[in-house]
Amino acid sequence: MRYLVTGGAGFIGSNLAFTLAGERKADVVILDNFSSGNFKNLIGFKGDVVADDIMSREWWDKTGKVDAVFHEAAITDTTVHDQKRMMEVNVEGFRNILRFVLEKGVKRVVYASSAGVYGNGACPMTEEQPLTPENVYGFSKAMMDNVAREFAAAHADITLVGLRYFNVYGPREYYKGHAASMMYQLYLQMKAGKRPRIFKFGEQMRDFVYVKDIVRANLKALEAKKSGVVNAATGVPENFNKVIECLNKAMGSSIAPEYFDNPYGFFQVKTHADLGLAGAYLNYRPEWGLEAGIADYVKELKKAGI
Repeated sequence: MRYLVTGGAGFIGSNLAFTLAGERKADVVILDNFSSGNFKNLIGFKGDVVADDIMSREWWDKTGKVDAVFHEAAITDTTVHDQKRMMEVNVEGFRNILRFVLEKGVKRVVYASSAGVYGNGACPMTEEQPLTPENVYGFSKAMMDNVAREFAAAHADITLVGLRYFNVYGPREYYKGHAASMMYQLYLQMKAGKRPRIFKFGEQMRDFVYVKDIVRANLKALEAKKSGVVNAATGVPENFNKVIECLNKAMGSSIAPEYFDNPYGFFQVKTHADLGLAGAYLNYRPEWGLEAGIADYVKELKKAGI
């Protein structure tokens, strides 16, 4: 089997590409413009890499025939406020991927949506609830879901599955800089002997999900029997105090947090995924709880010399 992974030099895309090429022994081609991805995420990758933009058509013949597309490429930095740019890359770029799929006869597509579509919506967050994104990133993902729904209805022979990623953390996110997960940011602070800084009083909750579970969700989505969009998470929200507790345990330290006032006008107080549809449609069950995920991540960070 041959797979195309867009955004394959990025955080989730590179983890997915290595799993496909390694565990699945698949032929993998990556498409990335390297605007936020990094070649260092692909050291040791044995597949092909096409350096181009999802907005272009020039790469269409360079990838060769593929059996499925994993679409991870997007602007994921929620601090980007250029609405036109966000919508062009995320929504129009997605439309271009779907045009490629139609022209090349690809029958399976898995794409990255986001829990950002829910904003501060009711918890646990279900796929059927009204979408109330609070920023243009979340809005762009909601529009991608609309495009996907209409495309799937018009092309019943193609299976198109969207995964609404919750708060993902794990190896190969180092090059995201300020957009990397709080796990990574807090780890760096503690590694330097500093008190980890979190908003008062660390009780905000997130459905943190380890990237290895997100990769599994993508592989499960590849086998889906029908199109749709589902949550990809652990289904267990934890607060930031718990994150620091797990980091201390994994790092063999005992550093107390430093609390400070939240400077943002918008902030999600809680994210919590309902995984009913993910279980029913994809047979997806998370394997990594917060403590085990952080312990594994810290081990990987140390191995990488970070």
